[in-house]
Amino acid sequence: MNWAKGNLGWIEVVCGPMFSGKSEELIRRLRRAEIARQRVQIFKPGIDQRYSHDHIVSHSDLRIHSTAVRDAADVEAKLDLRTEVIGIDEAQFLGMELVEIVVRLADMSKRIIVAGLDTDYLGRPFHPIPELLAVADEITKTLAICMQCGNPAKHTQRLVASEDLIVVGAAGLYEARCRRCFEPNLAKLDEPLASAMRATVSDSRK
Repeated sequence: MNWAKGNLGWIEVVCGPMFSGKSEELIRRLRRAEIARQRVQIFKPGIDQRYSHDHIVSHSDLRIHSTAVRDAADVEAKLDLRTEVIGIDEAQFLGMELVEIVVRLADMSKRIIVAGLDTDYLGRPFHPIPELLAVADEITKTLAICMQCGNPAKHTQRLVASEDLIVVGAAGLYEARCRRCFEPNLAKLDEPLASAMRATVSDSRK
């Protein structure tokens, strides 16, 4: 990353499936900013309380203190204008308004680092991440490891029967899958049938 110090705003987006290290990378960049004694504020959606209400926590248990927000407008409302670096995790939960706010903050010479899922449980673009990618100055696409076959994984597989767009969870509810092993219709099945299909797929990969 060749980020220029000074009066230059900058937008960085880290995206990919679950279990691909997005939060780890976000935390790493924010830690470096803190070590450099820059003013840092970090936000996460209030609905994401899988590991902590007031910390961003990676699946490998790296953590950094954060402020819970309801939506994108809440980020702006809680922002200290003296802040130099802004971190936002799970941006896919904060709504389309986040794009306009992030651009406005970059125009105010802020460095914004955003992490989030770029596709949903059906493999569709998960807004507003695609729109944030379009306005970003730097993009990092992370890949996980397919939990079925071990190949590089770009998809987030939902393992429970639910067609709701947002179902917050971690291991047990989701797993990383490659293009070949991804089954987008699994979440539409009733739970007994979904469980049977998961077992069948698992056996077929052995």
